[in-house]
Amino acid sequence: MAEFFFGGPFRRLLHGRPFAVDWSSSSAAAMDWVETPTSHVLRINVPGLGKDDVKVQVEDDNVLTIRAAPAKGKEKDDKKEEGVVWHVAERGKPEFARAVALPENMRVDGIKAAVENGVLTVVVPKEPTPARPRPRSIVVSSKL
Repeated sequence: MAEFFFGGPFRRLLHGRPFAVDWSSSSAAAMDWVETPTSHVLRINVPGLGKDDVKVQVEDDNVLTIRAAPAKGKEKDDKKEEGVVWHVAERGKPEFARAVALPENMRVDGIKAAVENGVLTVVVPKEPTPARPRPRSIVVSSKL
C-alpha cells in the first residue's frame, strides 16, 4: 500500500528537493573569473539560453552587467495544455542578473561575449601597460 502512495513520481519528492526553487531575476549564476596576461575571462553558466537570451553591457564605465532570460513566447506553457500532468517542477526559469566591477586597466570597447554549450564566455581585454621610463642621469648645477 505504501508503494502505491510513495512510488513513481512521489519518490523523487521524498528523496530530492521537496519544494520548487524560485529562480527570480535576483538570483546569480555560477561564474568563473580568470585573469590572463592580456585579458580577464569570465565564464557563466547559462543552461538552455542562447545568444538572443543574454544581454551583456557596461554601466558606469567599469561595471559589467549580465542579464539572462528566455525570450517571451519561446517556451511553450505546458501548464495550460490539456491532458498535461506535472509531477515535479524543480528547474524553474533560467533567469538571472549579475554585475561585476571591472579593474581600471580594462579596454571596455574591446569586450567580446559568446554563448556555447550553455556557457557564456566574456573576454575583457586589458589596456597595454605603458613602458616605464628608463632611468637617466640628471645633471645637477649650482643655479637653476
